[in-house]
Amino acid sequence: MIRPHQSASATVSDDALFGPEAADYARYRPGLPDAAVHLLAATQHGVPAPVLLDLGTGTGQVPRALLPVLRRLVHIDLVDVNQHMLETALNALESARGACTVSAYTGEAHTFAPAAPGRAPSLITCCRSLHWMSRADVLDMADRVAAPHAVVAIMGDGSLWTHETEWTAALRNLVRTYLGNDRRAGTRGTYAGRGRSYEEDLADSAFTDVAEHRFPVARTWTPKDVLGYLRTTSFARPALFAGRRHHEFEVEALALLKAHARGGVLTEDAEFTVLLARRPGGDV
Repeated sequence: MIRPHQSASATVSDDALFGPEAADYARYRPGLPDAAVHLLAATQHGVPAPVLLDLGTGTGQVPRALLPVLRRLVHIDLVDVNQHMLETALNALESARGACTVSAYTGEAHTFAPAAPGRAPSLITCCRSLHWMSRADVLDMADRVAAPHAVVAIMGDGSLWTHETEWTAALRNLVRTYLGNDRRAGTRGTYAGRGRSYEEDLADSAFTDVAEHRFPVARTWTPKDVLGYLRTTSFARPALFAGRRHHEFEVEALALLKAHARGGVLTEDAEFTVLLARRPGGDV
C-alpha cells in the first residue's frame, strides 16, 4: 500500500524552490545509469527484507529505477521538503511498486524517523541532493535509524552548469547576462561552493567504510530538452527572472542551443559517482 504523507510536526512543505516545476523535473532530469542501479541492488544481496530510505527523493527517480531490479524490496520511505515532488513520486510508484509498501515524509531529511517499528532501512540513498541538506545531521539521523548492516549511498554527477564544453559555457554566459555573474542557488542566495567533500563528511560519521564507484555517462539533449531541464534548476528556474524576462531568456537560449547542436542534438559526457558507505564491519 502507499501511505499518506507524514509531516514533521512544525514543518511546512517547501514548494518555493521546485514545487511548480515538479512535472518538468520528472520529464527532463536525467535518470540513474543502469550500472549504478545494479550496484545499489547488489548491496542488498543477503538482506532478507530490504527497506529503502530515499532522502531528497524529488520525483522518485531512485526507487523507480530500483524496483524492477531489486524486486525483494518490502518497503520504501520517501523524504523530501517539497510536497509537490512527493506527490509526483507517489503517483509514479503506484503502478510499479507491486507488493512493496511506500510511505512519504514531508520535511527536512535529518528530522526523519520511521513511522513504524521494524522498518530500519538497509539502504539509504541520496541522489543529487545532499548539498541541500545539513549533512552532519543527516548522517547522524542515518546512524539512528539504519539497520546494523545498512549501506548509505551518496550519488551525483554535477549539472549542465558544471559540465565543461563549448555549448554549456555559452549557456552559462547567457544565464549570467540575465541573472548576474554569481551562480544562483536556493530561493534567495547564490552558490558559495561545495566546501567540505562528502568523503570528509562520511569520515566524521558512523559510516566510515567508504568505496567510490564512477560510471561514465554519455547523454544527448535536444535544445528544447535543455530548456526543460533549466526550468528545474536552482540557477535558471523561471522564478529567478523578473516579468517577461524568462520568456526572453528561453527564446535567446533556444537560438543559442540550436546554433551549437549537431544534427539537432547536444552531447554531454558526464561521470556519475556513487559513494557506498557502511559502518566498519557492517557487511551483511
